Amino acid sequence: MAEAVKVLKRTDIDAKYKWNAESVFATPDDWQQATSQVAQMTDAIQQYKGRLSEGPAALADYLDASDALIRLMGRVFVYPSMDFNCDSNNTEAGTRYGQAQGLYGRVRAATAFAEPELLAIGRETLEQWMQQEPRLSIYAHYVDDLFRRQAHVRSAEVEEILGMASDPFGTIRNTYGLLTSSDMKFKPAVDSEGNEVPFAQSSFWTLMSSPDRELRRTAWNSYQDAYLELKGALGSNLTASMKAFIFNSRARGYKSSLEASLAEDNVPVEVFHNLIDTFKKNIPTWHRYWRVRRQMLGHDDLHPYDIWAPLTNDQINVPYETAVDWISEGMRPLGEEYVSALRQGCLEDRWVDVYPNEGKRSGAFSNGSHETMPFIMMSYDDDLGAMSTLAHELGHSMHSYLARKNQPAVYSGYTLFVAEVASNFNQALTRAHLMRERGDDSAFQILLIQEAMQNFHRYFFIMPTLARFELEIHQRLEQGKGVSAKEMIDLMTELFREGYGDEMQIDHERVGITWAQFGHLYSDYYVYQYATGISAAHALADKVLNGDEGAAQHYLEALSAGGSLYPIDTLQHAGIDMRTPEAVEATFAVLAQMVDRLEALAK
Repeated sequence: MAEAVKVLKRTDIDAKYKWNAESVFATPDDWQQATSQVAQMTDAIQQYKGRLSEGPAALADYLDASDALIRLMGRVFVYPSMDFNCDSNNTEAGTRYGQAQGLYGRVRAATAFAEPELLAIGRETLEQWMQQEPRLSIYAHYVDDLFRRQAHVRSAEVEEILGMASDPFGTIRNTYGLLTSSDMKFKPAVDSEGNEVPFAQSSFWTLMSSPDRELRRTAWNSYQDAYLELKGALGSNLTASMKAFIFNSRARGYKSSLEASLAEDNVPVEVFHNLIDTFKKNIPTWHRYWRVRRQMLGHDDLHPYDIWAPLTNDQINVPYETAVDWISEGMRPLGEEYVSALRQGCLEDRWVDVYPNEGKRSGAFSNGSHETMPFIMMSYDDDLGAMSTLAHELGHSMHSYLARKNQPAVYSGYTLFVAEVASNFNQALTRAHLMRERGDDSAFQILLIQEAMQNFHRYFFIMPTLARFELEIHQRLEQGKGVSAKEMIDLMTELFREGYGDEMQIDHERVGITWAQFGHLYSDYYVYQYATGISAAHALADKVLNGDEGAAQHYLEALSAGGSLYPIDTLQHAGIDMRTPEAVEATFAVLAQMVDRLEALAK
């Protein structure tokens, strides 16, 4: 009989494994007081409207006030968003989250006058003011980026409207979270002995790595079917989100939503197309992996629910504290300061909300603001995959830690394009460390390669496939075509059929609903950055592992730069040029080497 996956209630989780909410606000009442303060500051900042051209002192006063408002708003937003995502059954947290979203929209609307006024002042005058007023000197990159986007900044009135629209548009993603976390119910899976095994969003992937094929099959079918039951609502919701982004793109005068998304970070459109073209060219490497996987599992055919099946009966338990130890050792090439901060965050400061519980959303993410810890939400389940996910999210959180430590608030954030480098870099270094330490243990190496291939499957197979899907749906909507859930399912299945080749058995509807399972698509043109990120990460990790002179220091400097540089320039400083497809090609070579090694170990 397969052991049921026990999903604890939130109250049953030990406090040391929950995120440090009290470090943000001691109580919900303190949070509520802060929201009132944000509202007051939002009203007060209107006094600067129409006055920024009075001189450098007036502009600096506004930027100081805006900085204080945004800092506090960051804390006000993080507190309920973490609570809501860790327990969607907490209705009070959901109410606070909705309140924070509305308040964020007000802040955006209230400060929308600033950029049009700055543009009206002119670049030459602003550069003179930055030399005259010390408080303005830090804004050189901000001003450069503003005038780079000048053609797409609208009048104060239009910017205010776009700012206010962020609130109703933001509820679209919130609706997705409610549909897939608290409202969606799954029929129990059934193991090979006929026993029912219940599961939830946060524990589904544990079942998918079970050696019991019948358990995997019934769990996968149940999971896909639950999304299919809501396909109409989910399809309508996703197209509404994409239409909202298209609306904003057109309002700002961009030729396409793709151009609008990439222009935000000053990333050339060619970077996206280079990725897709290189991926399509290298799809046969994935076909080879599916064949090796089928052979190692001993099946005559392969199904999507076999993708996560263990390739060996030798399994390994990795408790959370052990995972922190392994990741810490893997990151030693970056120095003691990096490792010490990581360990303290995980083991003392409670950055991580560790274990699954009822109502916890699926997946994992790093969250926080300039004045909070770089929190992590995940569902750790004591295996190598969970260890890898923790390493991934710690890459994000350490990136945030270094950026906030070294940059003012205006630059303490960073683009998604760079973010996915840091996360995959941590996985690459941790994996390389474990490969070295246990190179004579064939069973462990199979487990480690299995974990690596599952990571590559997500970021270097699923994400490029979703990027192709996303581009096509956006283009159809931009052409004024209607898109139904059925059409989305048909397109998704077609793309996966190409990626799976002849080695995979395709269940059209169940494979085709995959798009509904990724909230990433509610951040337009986000998913491609996982693939570019894993590419840059492996290229940079190779330099560090090879001991290239200055490689580790340059990488840390890139993390510490935060948003003070354009992302392409940040990675250029670290040592890789993402304007060419070379890093993507090189990472496919790494993938091919892993398949080679797996074939050798299998023999």
